[in-house]
Amino acid sequence: MAPGDEIYNRESLPEDSSFNVFRELKAQYQTLSDKNRSIAERIEAFENITDMEVGDTPLIRARNAERETGVSQIFLKFEGGNPTGTQKDRIAFAQCMDALRRGYEGITLATCGNYGAACALAARIAGLRCIIYLPENYHSKRLPEMAQLGAEIVRSPGDYEQAVAASQAFAAQKDFYDANPGGNNTMLQLKAYGEIAYEIYDELRDAPRIVAVPVSNGTVLAGIYKGFLSLYRRGKTSRMPIMVAGSAYGQNPIVESFLHNKLTCEDLQPQRIRETEVNEPLISWHAFDGDFSLAALRETKGWARNVSDKKMLALARMLKDKEGLNALPAATAGLAALLEAPQPEWVQNDRFVAILTARR
Repeated sequence: MAPGDEIYNRESLPEDSSFNVFRELKAQYQTLSDKNRSIAERIEAFENITDMEVGDTPLIRARNAERETGVSQIFLKFEGGNPTGTQKDRIAFAQCMDALRRGYEGITLATCGNYGAACALAARIAGLRCIIYLPENYHSKRLPEMAQLGAEIVRSPGDYEQAVAASQAFAAQKDFYDANPGGNNTMLQLKAYGEIAYEIYDELRDAPRIVAVPVSNGTVLAGIYKGFLSLYRRGKTSRMPIMVAGSAYGQNPIVESFLHNKLTCEDLQPQRIRETEVNEPLISWHAFDGDFSLAALRETKGWARNVSDKKMLALARMLKDKEGLNALPAATAGLAALLEAPQPEWVQNDRFVAILTARR
């Protein structure tokens, strides 16, 4: 059985032409899993799978949310359309492609949940080993999924930042591909997230006034900013969007550094960090791409907001009830920040985009 066949459950497919895409996927899986094929053929197959499966997520006009919030023309970029339900698939597949090209046998990373699931799937399809470091005190609901996809789980003492350091040390020692944030792959990760900007442009045919993003390490916000900067420099858009960041209340160095007018993104005191079931995807005492995000906020004259668990849960319920979207509560932090504009008129008479992740 080719990697991924069981994931999509397509052992036998009808002859109807509507299933052509699934037949094509199966053909690509078979090519990728055939070790007798050349590396060029296997890489091409993985690239084809990525093109068919990752990205091109929906941009939804949230009219009911507009009525609830009083903000017109809210568009939700719903990353739940990716294979594991999050934007993390974008960098997971990009890095597994890079690992294949460079001849690595496996990848390693630290995760709190979503990123691990994304990398486990991408690595399984690519035929790579996947070593995932998970902080020992974190209780990710996605742990069984990672294991089912064939990832090897290492329970790491300490917090997320220490898990990253342990994974990086393993990569250096065992010559594994280091898929952690803040390393040599930063530009590749930013480019992968920049695709979100291109997809928004494809739908709106210009940049929105504001793009609001939930932030942890800051990679997603920085990547979207760089994507729009490329479009603007090439004359595709008439403006740069204002970038807006939201994160767990007092638990994120990007937001705290912005609110306290710091020149660079400064670490928080680790003992201040308090993870909850809601905020765990957002919290960090060190933001690996914090300086990139802080610069994006300032270059676009944007803003950042602390968001409480209560607010994130309320917005997630509203989106489910009014828009039918099952969003991860932490993913609503960007939308919450958008709704707390410095001046009410800043979120009127234009188009505004909030990035959302599915609940998985």
